Amino acid sequence: MREEVYIIEGMSCAACSSAVERVTRKLEGVERSDVNLTTERMNILYDETKVDADTIMKKVEKAGFGIRAEEIKKPLQAAEQITQKKDTISSIKGGQASGGPGYSKRQMIGAIVTTVILLYISMGQMMPVPLPVPDVIDMHIAPTNFALTQLLLTIPVLYFGRKFFTGGCKALWHRNPNMDSLVAIGSGSSFLYSLFLTYQIPFDESYVHQLYYEAAAVVITFIMIGKYLESNSKKKTKGAIEKLMKLAPDTAVLVENGSTREVPSTTLKVGDIVLIKPGARIPVDGIVTEGESGVDESMLTGESLPVEKTEGSQVIGGSVNYNGILYVKVNRTGEDTTLSKIIHIVEEAQGKKAPISKIADKIAGVFVPTVIVIAIVASIVWVLLGYDMAFVLRIFTAVLVIACPCALGLATPTAIMVGTGLGAANGILIRSGEALETTHKVDVVVLDKTGTITEGRPQVVEVLASNMQEKELLAVAAAVESVSDHPLAKAIVEEAGKQMLAYQSEIAQFENLSGLGIKALLKDGRSIWVGNQKLLHNNNITTDIYKEKIEDLSAKGQTPMYVVIDGCVEGIISVADAVKETSIEAIDKMKQLGITVYMLTGDNKRAAEHIGALVHADKVIAEVLPEDKANVIADLQANGKRVMMVGDGINDAPALVQADVGVAIGSGSDIAIESGDIVLMKSDLQDVYKAIRLSRYTIRNIKQNLFWAFCYNTIGIPIAAGVLYPMSGILLSPMFAGLAMSLSSVCVVTNALSLRRKKL
Repeated sequence: MREEVYIIEGMSCAACSSAVERVTRKLEGVERSDVNLTTERMNILYDETKVDADTIMKKVEKAGFGIRAEEIKKPLQAAEQITQKKDTISSIKGGQASGGPGYSKRQMIGAIVTTVILLYISMGQMMPVPLPVPDVIDMHIAPTNFALTQLLLTIPVLYFGRKFFTGGCKALWHRNPNMDSLVAIGSGSSFLYSLFLTYQIPFDESYVHQLYYEAAAVVITFIMIGKYLESNSKKKTKGAIEKLMKLAPDTAVLVENGSTREVPSTTLKVGDIVLIKPGARIPVDGIVTEGESGVDESMLTGESLPVEKTEGSQVIGGSVNYNGILYVKVNRTGEDTTLSKIIHIVEEAQGKKAPISKIADKIAGVFVPTVIVIAIVASIVWVLLGYDMAFVLRIFTAVLVIACPCALGLATPTAIMVGTGLGAANGILIRSGEALETTHKVDVVVLDKTGTITEGRPQVVEVLASNMQEKELLAVAAAVESVSDHPLAKAIVEEAGKQMLAYQSEIAQFENLSGLGIKALLKDGRSIWVGNQKLLHNNNITTDIYKEKIEDLSAKGQTPMYVVIDGCVEGIISVADAVKETSIEAIDKMKQLGITVYMLTGDNKRAAEHIGALVHADKVIAEVLPEDKANVIADLQANGKRVMMVGDGINDAPALVQADVGVAIGSGSDIAIESGDIVLMKSDLQDVYKAIRLSRYTIRNIKQNLFWAFCYNTIGIPIAAGVLYPMSGILLSPMFAGLAMSLSSVCVVTNALSLRRKKL
């Protein structure tokens, strides 16, 4: 199976995207074909042995649309890639890209000015107080000139809006009628009917009252305005991508042979050293080799406070250096950078459809032909009831023009684009519309303990000394542990550093005992042992006086280590993986949303239950082997639960895939990140809560959009068909039908944009 992405050109409404899906899905070997109207992308999955790319492209072109393969991403440098995309955005803003409305702002203004003059001449004389016009074009004095003037003013408007006629007729020719087809038929019928009456006026001046030139022109102009506003609004939905693209600086200060020079960021290679001045953006990912500073990573991770960076710290391309000077060794360039990966994930998510859009897609596929049938049937009914041709034409045009499949097509993708963009701005990367939709249905969240609920690295949590000060005991232990690379040793050394304890590592002999601890002989003759109970037991050192304390510490999930000086136990240093500061609050917030929170760990049951109670988890599943984590998720799903799994380790990957929604902690392994449906850049459980809220906001917005689109058409089409006329005399003008049609799409996109103001 092969999955590819194509750019589809020439789509104007949901009927177009539905037509492309329909013709490609009929091809043998095509398993899935989804077209996103907003991004103009087609994601297609097909069997290479049954169909090839050339056949797919020919099929789409035969349906009347342009198609080209999305440019395959090469290992470009980040800045070069960003520059290319910036150019693309500029072309879209110029209205020349396929995503534009199909005409320029100047053409739209020309249509507006001409239409206003046309309305003044055609409607001004029908007002209670007639507006003044020269006698030569007065409808009562010179009816033929009056009609010809309207004709001459209408032709430029039709020319400015010729895209509706060329696109609409092309779609009809290919038997895939769309919104342009409805506009072309409606306004074209009004124009041709008026043209015929203009020819008849010299023989019968009464026909001057039945002209519909202004209807044809106003419909075109209103829809031009609506599509222009819609196009501008749709561009705003891509704001998150645009902001991310602007983060990568075009140049960097390269350090070579003791001197510096400014070079394009595209030329940087892994291993290069770059100088980051205060206030400058970091060009690519790297590791600090010298200097200290705070770095603003808010645009990438959502972290509002600057993150302190020192020697050895990882920095992310696109973040901003605050006050210090940093020397950074480049370790990732091009598509390997964090920024490029974020852009790719967000673009991918915005191009994929959510399951909720299926209803709208099915309706859009038959919508335009159905509307044409309704317009014809309504016209026939009014003809049979004895109404004249002018009345029937008004009904026919109003039905065609008011029907708007655009609103249906825009309802879901615009909300998905804004929602994923809002998530990216908060450091929450959502891979697909499906993941965004499924998240709001989650009723169980399973949290891995180590690195997810906890910090993922040991820390000293308690020091107990018998015959000396606790700080002195810690300093002695740090003196011998400073030469060890064991995580527990590093925790002791780190704690001594935090307390600014002075110690000297004057070690004469050192022995690392695997699974037991260490033995060291200092130059001053003292023997220092730091290890577990087994170390002491093997050397016949009694620990009875500490028995209760050891049991208590072990029950809390801590790892107690004895400190023995010259054969005498002087105290205990207890090390544990500390709970993150935000974990308890985050779990409480999830529970407030009605979600059951599980904690999953390989720890012993007693220790796990202690941590679970500490963080307020509803249920604790302990002593689970890494390979069994996915089975735990499957068991919950078998009981009818929708499960979100949150993890960061390699052993979490199978469980992340098994879950309905897999959430990968951003600081975790690449395998976990690739396995997750959602990636949290900050490794903060608060963002799990925010992701669920984001999903609920987005789905609510989509439902509002779909309700508006369905409601608009359900009410608008019958009124346009004249169902109210026999009872109230109300008849919808084609001009107001065109205005309503345009506003419906603008309303849907504007409602989607309101998501940007939501606080997660």
